[in-house]
Amino acid sequence: MSQNYVYKTSKNNEINITTFGNDILENKDCIIFTHGFKGFKDWGFGPFLANHFAEKGFFVITFNFSHNGIGENPLEFTQLDKFAENTYSLEVNELSEIISAYRNGFFGKIREASKLGVIGHSRGGAISILASNLSKNVDALVTWSAIAKFDRYSERQKIEWRKKGYSEALNSRTNQLMRQNITLLDDVKQNQDGFLNLEKTLDQIDIPHLIIHGTEDLAVKVEEAEQIYDWSKKENTELLKIYGTGHTFDIKHPFDGSSKAFDKVLENTHLFFYKSFKVRK
Repeated sequence: MSQNYVYKTSKNNEINITTFGNDILENKDCIIFTHGFKGFKDWGFGPFLANHFAEKGFFVITFNFSHNGIGENPLEFTQLDKFAENTYSLEVNELSEIISAYRNGFFGKIREASKLGVIGHSRGGAISILASNLSKNVDALVTWSAIAKFDRYSERQKIEWRKKGYSEALNSRTNQLMRQNITLLDDVKQNQDGFLNLEKTLDQIDIPHLIIHGTEDLAVKVEEAEQIYDWSKKENTELLKIYGTGHTFDIKHPFDGSSKAFDKVLENTHLFFYKSFKVRK
């Protein structure tokens, strides 16, 4: 059972949400899935993982960031003007608002003791770390293929970016050139030592955290998972490397079935939430 919502943020942006496992909401713990760069809630493994955890008895929230480029068509990037204006800080604030919306009954009445877990993939992993610490309403965190830094550009790239007024990222699936305006560079420059500082955040965050990363990830090297683990409180943090798999754990879009690697990701994620929620009852 799934249900669609539109949530209007404090900045008057609209976030499209799909939830799974809506029946008997009061008796369930919750998982929020956070997509990454050039990602969206209905990409590849999104609906599959949501149904998987709903069948395990969770209430699952999947959503599109307001500026991820997806509009009325849930599978195509038709809002490239919004994509161009997206920032990391905007995404952190939007995820924080969704966490608060769940806690405040936007999706229905919940128990005060209901537990909340967040899963973040790739860039969404880093966003999930920051939002989980900011909101103080998250009980456990799992990051998949997460980035360890927001400043991912050489000085030469940044000079050219500012000279042109934008950068372009090729979407190899759709062959679209997707612009990113200077707003993203400005966001990193202004907030890398404060709001967007992952090292400081990981030193502060005090909830169970499972880091999962493929050893053959070409988009985000496994060394970034090791960096996240190094910055984290070891008593709360686990690092799991999935050998021989890449950034999306051998899952494609359109989705054509699960993989051994992704089955392992789901199994370990479920076990981690089960243990973490039980400890924090």
